[in-house]
Amino acid sequence: MDPILAAAALSVVLGAVIAFVFFKSYILKQRSNVQAISEPELHPDPKKTSKPQHVPKKYHSKPHSHASDKDQSKRHHPLDLNTLKGHADSVTGMCFSSDGRNLATACADGVVRVFKLDDASSKSFKFLRINVPLGGHAVAVAFADDSSSIVVASQTLTGCSLYMYGEENPKKGSTDSNQQSKLPLPQVKWEHHKIHDKQAILTLTGATASYGTGDGSTIIASCSEGTDILLWHGRTGKVLGHVDTNQLKNTMATISPNGRFLAAAAFTADVKIWEIVYAKDGSVKEVLNVMQLKGHKSAVTWLCFSPNSEQIITTSKDGSIRVWNINVRYHLSEDPKTLKVFPIPLHDSSGSALHYDRLSLSPDGKILAATRGPTLQWLCLETGKVLDTAEKAHDGDITWITWSPKTMPLGNEQVVILATASVDKKVKLWAAPSVTS
Repeated sequence: MDPILAAAALSVVLGAVIAFVFFKSYILKQRSNVQAISEPELHPDPKKTSKPQHVPKKYHSKPHSHASDKDQSKRHHPLDLNTLKGHADSVTGMCFSSDGRNLATACADGVVRVFKLDDASSKSFKFLRINVPLGGHAVAVAFADDSSSIVVASQTLTGCSLYMYGEENPKKGSTDSNQQSKLPLPQVKWEHHKIHDKQAILTLTGATASYGTGDGSTIIASCSEGTDILLWHGRTGKVLGHVDTNQLKNTMATISPNGRFLAAAAFTADVKIWEIVYAKDGSVKEVLNVMQLKGHKSAVTWLCFSPNSEQIITTSKDGSIRVWNINVRYHLSEDPKTLKVFPIPLHDSSGSALHYDRLSLSPDGKILAATRGPTLQWLCLETGKVLDTAEKAHDGDITWITWSPKTMPLGNEQVVILATASVDKKVKLWAAPSVTS
């Protein structure tokens, strides 16, 4: 048995040695294969690694280089003048001050920013930061009386609130241009909570009560997503009136520039118009339903007044734009008249007409700015002709558009400015296209 055991042990040892040699050669072969595979990638690495070292530097430099941003914007579209950055979320509302030198923005990050616009071509803009109370995010803004006070709509889980921020000791009667363009101080002067129960505010717009015996104060309209609209005194926060559209669901509401009319677009194709009646002492006496605009075949998605408050421009899902004359003797049962009807110059892939989401008319009443999604168009109000189009004005849907009420410096020029806000966290400033006769 000893010779047999010795032979068996020898066989085991020899098998182990053979297995060791086999696995060693296999491992060495695999290493050589791995090196053979990896070496072709390693040779160009010095060139490849140089790119990642430089690309991040260029990328990170973009947010800090306003000049390069502006140049890129200009290459994107010739009317794109500048971009206001600093927002951390979607910009939901926007409003110019009466002198056109301040632009307030409401952002879903819970901050209201008031930009000081000394020159539209500036490389950077100073802005005042106002944080809304915790738990809320700003959805809309409107200046009250002047650039030193601003009303903010803030949405929370329990409803919507209004806050008016203003100067601690405003200087009245000052004719100093620097004082007129002074930014408001973030101090709450008045506030109201759950103003539309738990419903959100869709639009917040203001106008100066200059019609008739109006006292010249600012009246602000808050339009809820329900059917109610409230009128507020901008300086005191007093409720001046309440109306109900009775149209299932509101879309938006706005006040005429002279503070005479309130108009609302809602679920139906008709637009309701109320007159704000002023007492002899200049205060609001009552709000009366006086007119309806009938003619569209589908829901009106947006509307705006002409600068003289005598016309209304509406856009509808029926694919048309209508210009209405509301300077009528409604107390004698005279109805508003349709002055013009234009087809909306936007179509889907099947050729069907699309509708606009937003409208805004230039201060001279000649250029109508209109948006759908990220697309921005300028139209001649006289002819309905498209003056210019920016198909991708923003990297997301445009949420608000507004014209500056007065011209703004652009280097050595004075230009009319259109501002657009978007879900892409940006606000852009645009020049107005020329209107050829």
